[in-house]
Amino acid sequence: MTPVILRSLADLRTVVRSWRAGGQTIGVVPTMGALHAGHLSLARAAKSGCDRVIVTIFVNPKQFNNPGDLAKYPRTEAADAALLATVAVDVIFAPPPDEVYPPGFASTVSVSGVSAPLEGAHRPGHFDGVATVVAKLFGMTEADRAYFGEKDWQQLQVVRRLVRDLNIPIEIMGCETVREADGLAMSSRNVRLSSVARAQAPALHAAMQCAAEALRGGVPVAAALQGAVVEVLAAGFSAVDYIELRSAALLEPLERLDQPARLLAAAELDGVRLIDNIGV
Repeated sequence: MTPVILRSLADLRTVVRSWRAGGQTIGVVPTMGALHAGHLSLARAAKSGCDRVIVTIFVNPKQFNNPGDLAKYPRTEAADAALLATVAVDVIFAPPPDEVYPPGFASTVSVSGVSAPLEGAHRPGHFDGVATVVAKLFGMTEADRAYFGEKDWQQLQVVRRLVRDLNIPIEIMGCETVREADGLAMSSRNVRLSSVARAQAPALHAAMQCAAEALRGGVPVAAALQGAVVEVLAAGFSAVDYIELRSAALLEPLERLDQPARLLAAAELDGVRLIDNIGV
């Protein structure tokens, strides 16, 4: 059965309050649509952990620093609803922009520190847009738990810091990255790759795995990371924005593998910017 699609906050709150009156727990999966198996894994996790599940579909204009990326972002609501029907989520909340940002909207949520490096440096204002819309969606859905993929590791840390700092009463659940059989992290951007580029794309994850093994084997950090950059460029990527070793929670740069760490990368292929990360 296709989930109910709600567009207004008033309608959403009527449903949420009926669930609350029955003592039910609520999970939310924030998305921008163009859903794939990774999103569905989040919805399944929410279904297993909560009585009711809301999936939000909202292409957030505030987190795009490139207007071209916003215009090109795929919008596939009918297909998304059909996919979510297979997971039996309860509600799709798909508000228009002026429901989220009504006329006169003048507030921005900014999370410093963890948002500054990596994606924050390459996409100015991106995480302010993420933090603002996430804070809005948490307030609109009144959910008990929110489910995010670990593929966007920095985003996950920004959201965790936001919730901690502002005492938002919601539990943030990080879920493992879902990958294609060849290792490519699932992303809505992958559909923009040509067939040739799609065959090249798994090289990013493969290079990261090699670097992680090298780091675990005692290879100096700088040498392991440079080797990964060379490998990615040799595979056909046009540019590497970064491949860096960072502390897992605070995303501080590491010169040695002496604490929980993530290897994070962003590179461009066929005009598409791909990101990935793995634990080390």
